[in-house]
Amino acid sequence: MSTIEKSIEVGVPVSTAYDQWTQFESFPQFMEGVESVRQLDDKHLHWKAEIGGVTREWDAEIVDQVPDERVTWRAVEGAQNKGTVSFSQDQGNTTRVTLRLEYEPEGAVEKTGDLLNIVDRRVKGDLERFKEFIEKRGTETGAWRGEVKPSGEVNR
Repeated sequence: MSTIEKSIEVGVPVSTAYDQWTQFESFPQFMEGVESVRQLDDKHLHWKAEIGGVTREWDAEIVDQVPDERVTWRAVEGAQNKGTVSFSQDQGNTTRVTLRLEYEPEGAVEKTGDLLNIVDRRVKGDLERFKEFIEKRGTETGAWRGEVKPSGEVNR
């Protein structure tokens, strides 16, 4: 399994950055290769993305979500990946967004892409586009302030 960890400073309060990140269906607007994300319920997402020239689909489950702190997920079907995006308030109205992604490259094309750090560069670019997206708007497109506990319990 390969691991990538990247951070970026965004010029909005932590609640604004976090709230925007909970709008999963907006991800194609700033994530390269992500064709669609459908939120199936409070904890489940269906992803469709182009990875290394190959279209992949997978279902993910949010396993830990705390408002203004973190969202942790794992794939439950399809392309294997898991990770956490965390948020911390920096000086003033600046937020540090840190994305840690673990994924399993499949097939020769994805393994070669992994060796060439293509996913690493894509994650860096996605964070930069997220920064541009949220700073340009200045406000989130929506919010979900519920909590998902590691036990699976959802508090709205």
